[in-house]
Amino acid sequence: MKNIIKTTCIALLILGASSCSDEYFDVNTPSGSVQEDALRMKDLLAPVIYRTVQGQYSAAETFGNYTQYFTGWGGLASGETTASGLWTDFYLYSLPNILTIKEKAAALNAPRYTAVADILTAINLGIVTDSWDNVPYSEAAEGINNPSPSFDTQQEIYSSIFGLLDNAIAILETPNTSIYELSNDDLIYGGNMDKWLRAAYTIKARYQLHLVSAGTVSPNEVLSTIDKGFTSNADDFQMNYTDRNINPRYAQEVVARGQGNFHNDLASQLVSSMNGNYYPFQSTALTIDPRLPLFGELPEGSTEWKGYVSGGGGLSPDGTAANARFLTDGYYTSIDSPITIITYGEALFIKAEAAFLANGGTTTSTGSSAIAYNAYLDGIAASMDKFGADGSAYLADPAIAVGESGLMLHHIMKEKYIHNFLNPETFVDYRRYDFSDDVFVGLTMREEQDSSGEFAGEWFRRASYPSTEVTRNRVAVEANKKTPVTPVWWDAQN
Repeated sequence: MKNIIKTTCIALLILGASSCSDEYFDVNTPSGSVQEDALRMKDLLAPVIYRTVQGQYSAAETFGNYTQYFTGWGGLASGETTASGLWTDFYLYSLPNILTIKEKAAALNAPRYTAVADILTAINLGIVTDSWDNVPYSEAAEGINNPSPSFDTQQEIYSSIFGLLDNAIAILETPNTSIYELSNDDLIYGGNMDKWLRAAYTIKARYQLHLVSAGTVSPNEVLSTIDKGFTSNADDFQMNYTDRNINPRYAQEVVARGQGNFHNDLASQLVSSMNGNYYPFQSTALTIDPRLPLFGELPEGSTEWKGYVSGGGGLSPDGTAANARFLTDGYYTSIDSPITIITYGEALFIKAEAAFLANGGTTTSTGSSAIAYNAYLDGIAASMDKFGADGSAYLADPAIAVGESGLMLHHIMKEKYIHNFLNPETFVDYRRYDFSDDVFVGLTMREEQDSSGEFAGEWFRRASYPSTEVTRNRVAVEANKKTPVTPVWWDAQN
C-alpha cells in the first residue's frame, strides 16, 4: 500500500519535544499530510516502534485480565474480546510503514534498517497471531489493490516470523558497509546494533519455545538460540515514556483511579503468588516477595495483602474484602514508566524452562539439571535487579532455593509469571500448559457472576476478529473464525 503518512510530530512526541493531536497518528489521512516520497526511513522508524509498543500495551490490557495479573475495578473478570486496539496498531499503523521502510532501505542500500524492520515485523506478527491464530499477512497492506486479503495460517505465520528473524540476524552478523545507520530514531536501543542482534535471538527463542509443545521445535534448539540472546538487563527491549508523552498505564491505573473512574485492581493469582499464600516462606525474614510493593499498594491502614478473585465481586480468596491495587508511581505505573516487550529476565526463564524440558522434565516431575536451576536463580536475580528490589533474603529462602534435586516446572513458571508482570506473553504460557494448576499453583477459573454466560466454565484461548475486519473482509473472516475458547494452532490442546 502506498501510504500518505503524518510522522514528524510522532517522532517529536516520543522524544518529548512536542505534543500532537490524534490526527498525527492517522497513516491514511490525506489532508495536509506528508507524501511517502518526501519521508526518510528515520521519519518512519520512530512511529513504527511507538505503535509496536502501543500494540503490546493494548494486548496486555486485554489479556492481563485473562492471566489474572489484575481484575477490572472491584474484581471484574473480562469476557470475550476482540483486542481491536492491537489489530489497529499493527494493520493500520505499523505494517504499512514497515513495508515502506523496507522499500526505501532496499533502494538506498540500508541493510540495518531492513534488519530492524524485519525484527519489528516479527514482534508484531507474533503477538497478532498468538492473539487470533490465522491472520492476514502475505496479502496484507495492499490497500485498494486487495481490500479483502486472505488469511495466512498460524503455521505459515510462524514460518514467516523465523524467516524474518533469520534474515535480520544474517544482516546484523555482517559488517555494515552502508552510510545509513540508526540513531535517535531508534527509540529502543539508540542505534546499538549489537543489542538489536541479541534481541533477534531472544525473540526467536521465545517463539521457538511456543512450538516445543507442538512438537516442531526441540528444547535443545531453544537453548542453542537463547545462548546468543540477551546478556544483561541493559538489553531489555522496552520504551520509556516522558512527562510530555505519558505512560498509558499511568493514565489508566493512577490518574483514572484518582478521579473515581474505571481502573484495574491486582488479582489474587498475582498477589497470592507473592504474599506467601501459595508459596509459604520458611524464613522469618520474609513476609512478602520484595517485588510486590513495587507493583502494588494497600489502602492506608491495611497491612495484609489480599488480591481480588477474578469475577469474585470484590472478595479475596479467604472470603474477606480484597484490597490490593496498582502502586502510584510504581515501576510500570509512573508517568515515565516503560512498556516492556521482552527482557533479559525472561530470556533466563526461557533458558530454565527449555533446560528443564531437555532434561526430561514434565509438569509434575521433580529435579533437573544445573543449567536449568542456575538459569532459574539467575532469572530471579535479574528480575530483582530490574525492579530495584533487594532479593538476597528471597533467593536464600528454602521455598525458593530448592536445589537442583527439588526444582519443579512450577517454580520456574511462577518466577517467570511474576517477572513478566503485565506482559501478554503470559497468556501464551497459560495456554501452552492448558491453564494447569500444577504449573501455575493456585490458578482457578474466573468466577461467573452470571453463570448462564455462553463460555462459563471455559478458559478463553484467543481473541475474536474485530468488527471492522468482519465488515470489510467478511468472507475471509468467516472462513477462519473460531470460538474464543478454541485453541490456536500451537496450543497443545488443539
